[in-house]
Amino acid sequence: KAKTMGGLCRPLQASMVWLAVLLLLLGETVNTAQEFDPYRVLGLTKSASQAEVKKVYKRLVREWHPDKNNDPGAEDMFIKITKSYEILGNVERRANYDRYGQMEENKQGQHQQGFNRHFHNSFYFDESFFNFPRSVSGRDFSDSKYLLDHAGFNSKVLPDSFKRPYLIKITSEWCFACVHIEPVWREAVQELEPLGVGIGIVDIGYERRLANQLGVHRTPSILGVVNGRVTVFHYSVVREHLRQFVEDLLPQRLVEKVTDKNYVSFLGSWHVENNPSVLLFDQVPAVPLLYKLTAFAFKDYVRFGYVDQGLTETSRLLHQFNINSYAPTMLLFKENTEQPADIIQAKGMKRQIMEEFVSNNKYLCVPRLVNQHLFDELCPIKQFHRRRKYCVLLITGEEPGFVPGNQAFLTFASSNTKDVLRFTYVYQRQQQPLCQALLHNQAPLFVVILERRSPGGKAVYRSVIGGWNGSDDDKTRLHEQLELLQRDPSYLSYDATLPELNNELSPMFLIQWINAAYDYFLQIYDDLLFSNWREMMPILSLIFSALFILFGTVIIQAFSDSGEEKPPQKPKPKNPPKTEDSPGRANTSSRPPKKDFVEVTELTNITYISNLVKLRPGHINVVLVLTDASKNALLRKYAKEVFSFSGTQTLHFSFLNADKHSQWMPSLLESCPTAARGDEYSSPFSGRPRDFTGHVLALNGHKKYFCLFRPVFTGDTDTGGESSSSSSSSFDEGSRRKGGGRASRATSLEVHHKLDRLGLWMERLMEGTLPRHSVPGWPGLDTTSPSSSPAPQN
Repeated sequence: KAKTMGGLCRPLQASMVWLAVLLLLLGETVNTAQEFDPYRVLGLTKSASQAEVKKVYKRLVREWHPDKNNDPGAEDMFIKITKSYEILGNVERRANYDRYGQMEENKQGQHQQGFNRHFHNSFYFDESFFNFPRSVSGRDFSDSKYLLDHAGFNSKVLPDSFKRPYLIKITSEWCFACVHIEPVWREAVQELEPLGVGIGIVDIGYERRLANQLGVHRTPSILGVVNGRVTVFHYSVVREHLRQFVEDLLPQRLVEKVTDKNYVSFLGSWHVENNPSVLLFDQVPAVPLLYKLTAFAFKDYVRFGYVDQGLTETSRLLHQFNINSYAPTMLLFKENTEQPADIIQAKGMKRQIMEEFVSNNKYLCVPRLVNQHLFDELCPIKQFHRRRKYCVLLITGEEPGFVPGNQAFLTFASSNTKDVLRFTYVYQRQQQPLCQALLHNQAPLFVVILERRSPGGKAVYRSVIGGWNGSDDDKTRLHEQLELLQRDPSYLSYDATLPELNNELSPMFLIQWINAAYDYFLQIYDDLLFSNWREMMPILSLIFSALFILFGTVIIQAFSDSGEEKPPQKPKPKNPPKTEDSPGRANTSSRPPKKDFVEVTELTNITYISNLVKLRPGHINVVLVLTDASKNALLRKYAKEVFSFSGTQTLHFSFLNADKHSQWMPSLLESCPTAARGDEYSSPFSGRPRDFTGHVLALNGHKKYFCLFRPVFTGDTDTGGESSSSSSSSFDEGSRRKGGGRASRATSLEVHHKLDRLGLWMERLMEGTLPRHSVPGWPGLDTTSPSSSPAPQN
């Protein structure tokens, strides 16, 4: 038993020793992490400003620098000061430290460094044992030149991404998964960087702001940036996939495939495109990535085509230009499509050689000025005396009659190439402001020599005497004036302020917008396809909220409109007069009008039946009685008074011309004794002329009753009335006091004031408090008396 117990105790004792060692090491590491306080090291408080932090750091660095301080602990103190300033000198890192007490990277870094140091001292493990790359602060020395910050990305990478694509790796100091893709990343960088691809690395631990702008929050991640647009790489990290990813970032139609069938149209497009053309001859069927990148860098200046020498469709093209099939060849064409302007041939075609070749030939011999940007490049503003640039400008037209003169100008420019001269031309119809400033309403085909002096448009110029027809005499005069100009710059004796050139390429904006929209939708599809649900939840929430609000509004509006179009329901038997006979009652009277005008229909023989006799149940037609003399004044006043009630679906508005249908109103009043009582104008035997101008009737065609509004008196007295007998008597007394006929009253009364109280009467109509006058039937418009024509029946 003793031996057995002793055998069991030995492993237990060894385990206890190992456990004590580990606890001791961890305790020392924790104490070391807790002891470090950047504020205490720099002697500052948390309220110190960034300027104070910087000032104290400079003072302490000079004081504790190991070369100037002989203290044995100066080196350790100098490291602590530097580390403290790395935390407090950066606003984001300082905020993280103040919030959490210690930056997460620092915690992990101190813990790992302490752990490695103790284990290295105790067990002599080499750093390569853990398969970690040698680094300073967790980062390789070779990667330091690719590091990007927020300011550098926005000031350098984004503008440069319009000339070349960028491949950016998102990493952090303690990203263990980044170690696995590091060999592939190095191989891809070594392959793509010499081709012209920009490389960048973003440390997500230090550049949170840049990571948020890029929209990435995980490491490792790889991004591509082209034309200012960020695209995320979602496939497995293989060198071939990264290369294909870069090719997919580029626009689709950068390089056109050229064969025997289309090479003539490709080379002849210089006149429309205003750009030279480059042809690359090679044996491989696919366009090389180096050539695509060069085409992307000069896409605004040169058209690029590719000829596959292995195809039978390109044999005539190879024979015409005598192409050597053993090495890649580049031909550059300008105005002359039969003979290349420049040629380059090499087995190892390098990026620098291709870019220099294209850059030296990115303009035509005589380019056309199509916008201000090209004008600034071809004819720059004078800066120094020895850097003069003279612009020889031909002002011509687009018609076929100008072609010989244009061709002669091109021939002269090709034989007189000098560094100080730039030959260009413009179309007068396209650049009228510029031609007006130089020619002053003269005909085209003029040659002007000018020199720009200031960014504000100031320039000196002189036109060639005799115009330009392309003859030998014109060429001689132009040559003599150019020679005289080089000897005496003051020869340009006229000055002018040149306007900004019109952008002739602006019609292409729609095509560019369509391409940008296409790229945008592709990016949205890519995000929907590869993004995880956590990242997509805010976007999906926004989309569904917008759809809910949109369709909810449409459905509510649809139900509301359908409810308004339904005819009013029949009244309940208990309260028939209160529901049906009161139009709109409580649910329609307060409805605002849908239009900013009132529809008023004239009652004629055609509209009389539909607007009155066969009016739908519950609907009322409000009819104004007027004459030809008072029509305009009364209709304006009538529309103003009833406008607030025009939103009611059960009300219709009409007018009746008493001059055309003079017997309708008397016939109606004679058929209703209650309405005619006390109204002497309703009696056919009174012997007085009857004037119903300004009367308004609310006619219920289905129930056969009406409500009557008698106009307000607007004569010498100030009394007036509403829909009562008092208004009628005051009107009659005023009429007798005036003692004239209809014409005399019309000249002395303000007719539109007759409807001053129509609004109050309409409110009582909507409330259902007006007296109703029943009639046995509605008289016809052409009825002379109630007995002569039977009333129409419903």
